Amino acid sequence: MTLIVFPAIDLKQGQVVRLAEGDMARATVYGDDPAAQAMLFADAGAQHLHVVDLDGAFAGASVNGEAVRAIVARFPGHVQLGGGIRTRESVERWFDLGVSRVVIGTAALEDPEFVRGAARDFPGGVVVAVDARDGMVATKGWADVSTTSVVELARRFEDAGVAALLFTDVGRDGLLKGANIEATVDLARAVDIPVIASGGVAGIADIHVLALHARDGVEGVITGRALYDGRLDLAAALSVAAAA
Repeated sequence: MTLIVFPAIDLKQGQVVRLAEGDMARATVYGDDPAAQAMLFADAGAQHLHVVDLDGAFAGASVNGEAVRAIVARFPGHVQLGGGIRTRESVERWFDLGVSRVVIGTAALEDPEFVRGAARDFPGGVVVAVDARDGMVATKGWADVSTTSVVELARRFEDAGVAALLFTDVGRDGLLKGANIEATVDLARAVDIPVIASGGVAGIADIHVLALHARDGVEGVITGRALYDGRLDLAAALSVAAAA
């Protein structure tokens, strides 16, 4: 099993940004042409892309739809999309537009039957986002913290047919502190669903260590700020992931 490296494109008001700890007020703008950014990642060898409609995550519905459509139209690989996907209609719309996977976060906690139904009807297409602050699930664009633990939420979907769990340590996201590898691997070992690591990737060492844990159920890793700041070379990351 080869670790999948997902370069990230986070969208805020049509621009490519990265947040610090999920705080919309702490956004760094990296570009105003998301589709062009997607093509740069494709040129470096990326076959998968992780896109987040940040405005949508707070609004509960698509806000940056035009930018997402432009990315899907140009990126030759698989696009995984999250942010404000909380209705059956939105799930169907994104699949119709060519998105490969949808990431559902807040609704996974508040409406698990919706997630189960989508996972059943779109096999391999639904990823459940398990976003954590100090081990507890964060929702609504990470603005709220629930009383549900990460493992508890993950286990609710073990028999649902979801493609993967997207685990983000919110306290590390966008800060280049290094991925929370221990918590990611612990989650992967605790459930029978593949886990994608997210939050805090600082450089090639994180990619290497996570790739070694592919056998434990770590399917992939999402990286954003490290790429944009030049701390991580995408082609090198893809090479390391493939070689582990």
